[in-house]
Amino acid sequence: MEVTKRKSFFFKLFSLLSVVRGYNILVLIAAQYLAAIFIFSPEKSIKSVIFDLDLLYLVLATVSVIAAGYIINNFYDKKSDRINRPLKTGIDSHVKQETKLSLYFLLNFIGFTFGWFVSWRAGIFFATYIFGIWLYSHKLKRYPLVGLLSASVLTILPFFVVFIHYKNFSKVIFVHATFLFLVIMVRELVKDLENIKGAIANNYNTFPVQYGEKNTKKTILLLLTLTLIPVAVLFNYPAIQYMKYYFYFATVVLLFTGFYIFKAEHKKQYTLLHNILKILLLIGVFSLLFIDPSLILNKVVKVLH
Repeated sequence: MEVTKRKSFFFKLFSLLSVVRGYNILVLIAAQYLAAIFIFSPEKSIKSVIFDLDLLYLVLATVSVIAAGYIINNFYDKKSDRINRPLKTGIDSHVKQETKLSLYFLLNFIGFTFGWFVSWRAGIFFATYIFGIWLYSHKLKRYPLVGLLSASVLTILPFFVVFIHYKNFSKVIFVHATFLFLVIMVRELVKDLENIKGAIANNYNTFPVQYGEKNTKKTILLLLTLTLIPVAVLFNYPAIQYMKYYFYFATVVLLFTGFYIFKAEHKKQYTLLHNILKILLLIGVFSLLFIDPSLILNKVVKVLH
């Protein structure tokens, strides 16, 4: 009996981690701290950033709100996920909907509270962010262009929390963010193509449903072409140093995406492209470390001494 209870507990815990996408949360925490240490506060020591209470509160607020966002998105997408992600839906079902909704409100309250600890402006930001995620999950994702733009904005906003906290308004970071934003839009369109059956079944008027697969692919090609502009601008900044190799790699990956998207016809092919773009975005966030390698080395040496 005790073994059965223990198994049930671990099943529910695993299910909950699946709902809030625990892996994405861990990546977000790492990305925010690494960006804060090496990019947004280059003049500060690693120790001072790690023990910055305001930064800790902002990271905890971000994590709480985004985890809550995954829960509410899971709640509204339950029917479409049964078609698009049957395996994940089966795992997620081990936690009751009532438990998920209770956790959703609790996490949002925690996120808002931690934001308020930093300042009333941060509290208002997170309250607005919470509302934006709910509005996207409930309404906006059903409209093709608005849904695409809002999903992309909501994805990139967490990094601007740290960016604004340290008031580091570097042009290089802005241009890099533009590149990431365009790639996020491409990923969202590929995801819409991947999940088109579920969207049709639930009357979601996503971009491919509204404009067709062919026009969606043309839009992806246009966005991929636009990514070349921030890449060209960044190559004029000597400060990016070794990060240029990421952009060489990214250009190859995006060229492959542009070629392969017109060959893709099946869900598995779109899933492959979706996963490739997710990995590219992940590498893109961490590639910020290579903007100034000498700075990173100096900080590490200081810690060791």
